Amino acid sequence: MKLLLIRHGDPDYTIDSLTERGHIEAKLLAERIATMDIKEYYMSPLGRAQKTAEYTLDKAGRTAEVLDWAREYDVRIDDGKGGKRIPWDMLPENWTKIPEYYDKDKWFDVPIMKDAEMRSGIAKVHNGLDDLLERHGYKREGNIYRAASPNEDTIALFCHFGVTCVMLSHLLGVSPMVLWHGTMAAPTSVTTLVTEERREGIAVFRMTAFGDISHLYKYNEPAAFAGRFCEMFSNEDQRHD
Repeated sequence: MKLLLIRHGDPDYTIDSLTERGHIEAKLLAERIATMDIKEYYMSPLGRAQKTAEYTLDKAGRTAEVLDWAREYDVRIDDGKGGKRIPWDMLPENWTKIPEYYDKDKWFDVPIMKDAEMRSGIAKVHNGLDDLLERHGYKREGNIYRAASPNEDTIALFCHFGVTCVMLSHLLGVSPMVLWHGTMAAPTSVTTLVTEERREGIAVFRMTAFGDISHLYKYNEPAAFAGRFCEMFSNEDQRHD
């Protein structure tokens, strides 16, 4: 089985949709995904993911099921200034000095994460993903999946960077903090995971591509910057916080 996790196009967060550039990206993405043999399409309930999916669905003549748990991961932490921020916007000098953040079983017990009830938020995504995979023949048992109905189907989920990292943390057994801060999936990028069933009935998911934007390269469309921070501190036109 193949699982495609697709990030939405360049976002306009003020209207929960896409920028002009995002619409171009989504159209180019559709040229790639709509020609694939996709068994089922799924999407986040948020506008920017649905608008991205719309181009592919229209071209393929298909519909998608909305999965509420696939919305952008919105459990926020105290920023120390009386406000809240998403956990992947923490400053490197703050989170990297705490060893527990690198541990998949301990990171959400760090006080700031515990106060935000991060464990329950993560569980909602993990459980939603496992329910979806079980519908397609793979039932979670411990750290592996029981291949109840093994197959070579492909399913596609249009969603977001933050929640993609939460799903990957579950499938690959790593802390999402490392993925949130150490990786970047550009707008309309495609992350691919496939099952491997080396012994009958026992499967794991293996990532064969992360953040693939070859559909943009094909048309000489550069990757959007959304989700990244400044490459150099002196780059005043790029995001610092």
